[in-house]
Amino acid sequence: MFNKIGQEDIKVFETIFGKEKCFSGTEIESEYAKDEMGTIISYPEIRVIADNKYQISELMQYANQKRIPVTVRGAGTGLVGGCVATRGGVLLDLTEMNQIIELDQINMTLRAQPGVLMLDIYDFVEKENLFYGPDPGEKTATIGGTIATNAGGMRAIKYGTTREWIRGLEVVLPSGEIIKTGGKVVKNSSGYPLKELFIGTEGTLGIIVEATLKLTSLPKFSTSLLAPFETSIKAIEAAPELIKRHVTPTAVEYVDQTSLKYSNEFLGKHMPHDNYDAYLLLSYDGTSKEALDADITLASQLCLELGAIDVYLIDTEERKDSVWTIRGAFLEAIKASTTEMDEIDVVLPRSKIASYLEFTQDISKKLNLRMPYFGHVGDGNLHIYFCRDDLKEDVWQQKLKEAFDVMYDRAFANGGLVSGEHGIGYAKKAYLEKQIGATQIKLMREIKKIFDPNNILNPDKIV
Repeated sequence: MFNKIGQEDIKVFETIFGKEKCFSGTEIESEYAKDEMGTIISYPEIRVIADNKYQISELMQYANQKRIPVTVRGAGTGLVGGCVATRGGVLLDLTEMNQIIELDQINMTLRAQPGVLMLDIYDFVEKENLFYGPDPGEKTATIGGTIATNAGGMRAIKYGTTREWIRGLEVVLPSGEIIKTGGKVVKNSSGYPLKELFIGTEGTLGIIVEATLKLTSLPKFSTSLLAPFETSIKAIEAAPELIKRHVTPTAVEYVDQTSLKYSNEFLGKHMPHDNYDAYLLLSYDGTSKEALDADITLASQLCLELGAIDVYLIDTEERKDSVWTIRGAFLEAIKASTTEMDEIDVVLPRSKIASYLEFTQDISKKLNLRMPYFGHVGDGNLHIYFCRDDLKEDVWQQKLKEAFDVMYDRAFANGGLVSGEHGIGYAKKAYLEKQIGATQIKLMREIKKIFDPNNILNPDKIV
């Protein structure tokens, strides 16, 4: 159903983007054939780097007419093959569309191109005492990529996911048409919520070329608590009670000794008080020091009531940086500890987390497969990794399939979902269909067909 790219097509792309921004054949580096996880590998026929939305519009008009597949790529930090060109064709690189266009202090919005990195957004707005809530673990991800996947992160329990922070989008459709949906307004009851359709659909319905982000005032004060527990189950069971009986934390993270070991070895540094088996790492923020101190005092008392061995205040910048740097390195540390890995990022009702992690430990022993994990227990999102280590390829593939099958089956039985924040991409399609069934898959495919009747935009992904 797709056409291969020929020399005439390459000439057209060079006219649109400039010869210096087009790479084909052996000019395409291996990193552009995969994402951060690296389990899905496929080379595009050409990689083009866009400077502006008009180039993208022209590209899509031509690709739609010629039936050439186009896959959009930001920083490539995804974990499910969403930015991999599984059908060849064009890989559209948006990393050089990286300008912040406007900061509107009155409407408290930020307009940005899709290639702006998350760390640059935080730095830019916080200098103005403003705040963007979503906090994905990978700060070198692009804003366009986080919108495409509806990224969450550690602050989702208090501030929600990316979806809640997007006021408006400008999008190039597969036909090449450019549309704007939403804007700087706070309320919008004007027709179907098309803006929401582009958030979390992983570049399958349109290409985000500009985003208008909601901002709030920057919390002036923040403090973290590190609460060790005798067992992982006690720590995880304490989390929902703590949330129910107290002001909502900014983050509630589960940390265990195994994950700490990987991170300590990877970074060459140690977290304070790292000699316990399991922890809750909590963060609180606010605009009043007195109110924050009262929250911290109450939270500390509740942690002890709920079984914490002790509660340590992480209140200096040095200690906060140490603790959260080590927590932020878990993924890279686990990846560095093995020859190959894969993961699931299931999201569950908070009441089911403890029993699910007990099940995880049982499966790890049963399959003799190393399965380290960590999670945002405040919002029920768990990251569980399958490590190949020295397994032979056929044994690895067999164990991997069995682990995915049983882990997803248990998650679905407990009211969980396939993905909390990393998306479906190419890697998790079969599990999405297994969970939601043929009717919902058909509805999604019909939506896709309306936006992209020739199926040229990021084919093979989600549905």
